[in-house]
Amino acid sequence: MSTTALIPTLILFLLGILGTVIPLLPGAALIWVGMLLYGLLTGFDGLTFNFYLLQGLAVFLFWGVDYFATAMGTRYSGGSRAAILGAALGLLAGLVTMGPPGIIFGPFIGAFLGEMISGTPLEKALRSSLGALIGLLGGLVLKFIIVGVMIFWFFKQILSG
Repeated sequence: MSTTALIPTLILFLLGILGTVIPLLPGAALIWVGMLLYGLLTGFDGLTFNFYLLQGLAVFLFWGVDYFATAMGTRYSGGSRAAILGAALGLLAGLVTMGPPGIIFGPFIGAFLGEMISGTPLEKALRSSLGALIGLLGGLVLKFIIVGVMIFWFFKQILSG
């Protein structure tokens, strides 16, 4: 294990962890880049092609979690397709218009508007919106688990390699 290679890697890991909640930082991708940088600086000692491939798959899983979890939360709470579409569009619009708070408010507002536009009663629209919010927060927990596993596996590999 090289301390010189570990310092920039840890900086990228910290930025990646921050990126789990700050949408402008590409969370898991920064962690993967940190691992790649470590490999380049150490001659890939203990880090195989399969390691990087599986870590890359974790990055793609990480990216899909927000949309999937929000859709599942909306659907589980009885939301229609309009609410699911509204939540996904609300997530994107919220990020653009509100920045980080848009992660929370965007899907909620989007699901609500989707339901209201499709003629859903107010109470059901609010329930769908709450489901979108719960799904999003559940997705956030899942994203932290993904980055935790990624980082744990990295250290397991370099300490045993």
